[in-house]
Amino acid sequence: REAELKHGRMCQLAWLGYVAVDLGLRIPGYPEAMSGATSATVHDAAVEFGALGNIFVFLGLAEMASWIGVSQMLQGSGRAPGDFGFGSAYLVGKSEEQIERLKLQEITHCRLAMLAFSGVVTQSVLFDKGFPYF
Repeated sequence: REAELKHGRMCQLAWLGYVAVDLGLRIPGYPEAMSGATSATVHDAAVEFGALGNIFVFLGLAEMASWIGVSQMLQGSGRAPGDFGFGSAYLVGKSEEQIERLKLQEITHCRLAMLAFSGVVTQSVLFDKGFPYF
């Protein structure tokens, strides 16, 4: 469940970022070398510019930090899978039934996001078009 939640949450963000880039959204300070890149073509430009190595390092650090919580969970700390303490105030005052329903909704959305992201990437590469990819 931990891995499914992590990958699902990442795919939700990845789908949003992939579509946002294809719609023209750029962050301030975006390098000119990658200005014409789409989500499907930015990989090669990011490798040339050196940005992909930085992303790899930061993701590696995040993975190492998250392992602390996973390790504690596996040793019986009582931590629920995917619970990093963010948004727990939203659950205050909710019944167990409501909390279980929200957890089911989250995992359902995570599963949908994993399918949606793989579909978006496939469509954009196959048809070489931006959003809406058909």
